[in-house]
Amino acid sequence: MTDKYAVIGHPISHSKSPLIHSEFAKQTEQDIEYTAIEVPLNGLANSLKQLHDILKFKGINITVPFKEEAWQLVDEKSERAQRAGAINTLIFKSDGSLYGENTDGLGLCQDLLNNHIALKGQRILLLGAGGAARGVIEPLLSYQPKELFIANRTVSKAEQLAALFADLGPVKGGGFNAIQPEFDLVINATAASLQGEVPPLPDKLLAANASCYDMMYSENDTAFITWAKNHGAGKAIDGLGMLVEQAAEAFLIWRNIKPDTQAIIKSIREHL
Repeated sequence: MTDKYAVIGHPISHSKSPLIHSEFAKQTEQDIEYTAIEVPLNGLANSLKQLHDILKFKGINITVPFKEEAWQLVDEKSERAQRAGAINTLIFKSDGSLYGENTDGLGLCQDLLNNHIALKGQRILLLGAGGAARGVIEPLLSYQPKELFIANRTVSKAEQLAALFADLGPVKGGGFNAIQPEFDLVINATAASLQGEVPPLPDKLLAANASCYDMMYSENDTAFITWAKNHGAGKAIDGLGMLVEQAAEAFLIWRNIKPDTQAIIKSIREHL
């Protein structure tokens, strides 16, 4: 019998997740069906119940804007998801309970380390303090950067996040005006880039040969990628690799097998 999985979000029609997971299934010879389902903004709890009780789905990926709400609805969560305050991967367990995990940070770090740059000893700037940022802080700190600074429009939110993860490494938070250049890696975890906006960043932000990474991706350069290129970044990287890598981590949790990501990143890049 074919096991059913899906990604849920609002909107969701743009999602590449069904393409990615169908490629994973082919590669690993797993009998699964994976679809994209748009959920009404106030309908997450009902939708999860229906997907599990009536439609018998095995697991779900969760994307914007539901990651933090889903965190509140699960019965059990991993330690990483517990601290992140957001989940992007859900397992429907046989006893009817919901288990939540967050693979975003793993996906980001896998993409950075396997395909782009080292993290140890680097000064890292993280832009934003929402669910996307929360999910990546613990994995980033596990690779022992020199410093992680979280910058956000609402200063208190950045400071609270830094305090929450302070026991894991050198992390601070503040407003955009508190950014002290120069950084080796700047990660954009705000969605503003897709609307053509970039946070107010100082001109001398980047160290020599610094990398800029946008967790968002689109067919054309996002506003943040354009900013990075205009400010002399050594590398300007979009979030496509992260998308594939976090999906591979979710697939591993569901199917107990880790797909090879390189060929799939390449083929989707060509597809775009």
